[in-house]
Amino acid sequence: METRWGDIEVRDAHAHLFSYPFFQTLATERGRSETVEALTGELGWEAPPADNRALAARWEAELDRHGVRRSVLMSSVPGDEASAAALVRARPDRFYGYFMFNPLDDDAPARVRKAFDDGLQGLCLFPAMHRFSVQDERLAPIWALAAARRNVVVFVHMGVLTVGVRKKLGLPSKFDMSRSNPIDLHRVALEYPGVTFVIPHLGAGFFRETLMLGDLVPNVCLDTSSGNGWIRYLLPAVTLADVFRKALEVYGPERLLFGSDSSFFPRGWNREIFDAQAAALEELNVGETTARAVFGGNLERLLGR
Repeated sequence: METRWGDIEVRDAHAHLFSYPFFQTLATERGRSETVEALTGELGWEAPPADNRALAARWEAELDRHGVRRSVLMSSVPGDEASAAALVRARPDRFYGYFMFNPLDDDAPARVRKAFDDGLQGLCLFPAMHRFSVQDERLAPIWALAAARRNVVVFVHMGVLTVGVRKKLGLPSKFDMSRSNPIDLHRVALEYPGVTFVIPHLGAGFFRETLMLGDLVPNVCLDTSSGNGWIRYLLPAVTLADVFRKALEVYGPERLLFGSDSSFFPRGWNREIFDAQAAALEELNVGETTARAVFGGNLERLLGR
């Protein structure tokens, strides 16, 4: 992708895979007898093809349209690992596969092992959504499985959590934000120094705590995804450039991963997020080396096989 720093290979660390099974799950949760096409029509979105090879082609064409080299695609309901794995198999040179996961499920270790064996590289935890603490001893086998693998990361959503599609469809979101403090990850990250943990959205409102965590443990990275509307909670008022300045100061350029938080079609890849973050880094006058690292080099270093 052409930028002020030259032609950069952009690799997106955060995009959601809204697959056909994803919408089937939402339809079932609503308790209505409705098709995926009816549900997406209500949202004003495209229904994804049921054939994952066609969905892979749709995403590949979208990345090509924007000049994006590669993107994470994260299955967006627990149990949909197969969709993400299918897209990775279809185009392993264009997609990294992540999967949403509830670590308290009875078959949790077996699911993680199979997902990694199937080529997925990001295990995604949502403590507020699934109402668990990352310090729960029942997660020890999960951390051990991640520690035993190369080129995988553990993505842990901390801070404010809202799921827009659930709100649009009138589905409840009984999340527990008391599970969302990044400081809770401190002991775990110390005990598993070989695991790379990724916190999205720059901590999603717990920015100070996220900075503290990153200063104390070196195996935590940040992804920069979304419009980061949580910035409005900070006092005194700051800008996105101010947030990037402090994140670079504490984490360094080698632990920041650009993410767009893209998800549905026809919007597709969210170019506005890239443009806003590029503008913030331009305002800080960062050099080409830093820009290349943040916009893709760091992700490739973590996940490249």
